[in-house]
Parts: sequence; structure tokens; C-alpha cells
Amino acid sequence: MRKLEKHVVARVEEVVPGQPLVRQVKGRQVGIFNLHGEYFALLNRCPHQSAELCRGRITHLVRAKRAGAFEVSRQGEFIKCPWHGWEFDIRTGQSWCDPNSINVRQFGVTVERGETLVKGPYVAETFPVSVEDSYIVLEM
Repeated sequence: MRKLEKHVVARVEEVVPGQPLVRQVKGRQVGIFNLHGEYFALLNRCPHQSAELCRGRITHLVRAKRAGAFEVSRQGEFIKCPWHGWEFDIRTGQSWCDPNSINVRQFGVTVERGETLVKGPYVAETFPVSVEDSYIVLEM
């Protein structure tokens, strides 16, 4: 099994809820999402006809138990393709219309403190340093 490389893609405060942040990682455009303080990453390409998925609208889940009785849930947890309206669950990448066969590629995301990312093979004189910000790290 191939070991996944880690890529620092953004600072936590750069990923605003309701607005995907698109970054180029190893030649691929990836959308990073903040859902209530949890972070997710999807390939920025709709599997239907390759539209830039992150240009689509962030939306919610709507269900109807009967005609005229709608229930809205999971606010801000779905993204709608800008070309044909296909909806995808940001948490899983699964298509809402056909979850068994269509999905957007998802990447693992972790939030790591800055000091855990500063490692290397060389030893030099060191000075005390504190890191106040957290960074988002994408595994690909």
C-alpha cells in the first residue's frame, strides 16, 4: 500500500463555512470545505461532465413526507453542480441522486498544529518558538 503524502493547503481561518476554498495539489484542483468546524476535501470536478464543482451552490437536504410538507436538514452540507444541478454530500462525496454508483473523489483531511509540520533531517541550533495558528493538511 502506497503511503499518502501530506500537503499543507490552507490556514484554518481561510476556509469559511459555506464557501469552498479551491487549491491546486499535485496537479489537481481540490475544494476544501468547513462544515461546522469539521473539514472535508473533494475533487473539484463533477463526475458527470467535469464541471468545476466548487463553482456550484452550497445547499441543504430537502425531504417531503407528503405533498407540500417539506423538511430541510443538513444545512450547508451539499454542493450542487453548476452545470446540471447534480447534488453531492460534502461529507462523503456521494451523489444524492445515485449514491450507489456516482461519487466525487474525496480526500482525507486533518487539522494539525503548525509545530508538528516543522520536521526535517538536519539538526541546527534552535530557539524557543510558539505557533499560534493551526493549518489544514490534505492527504493525497
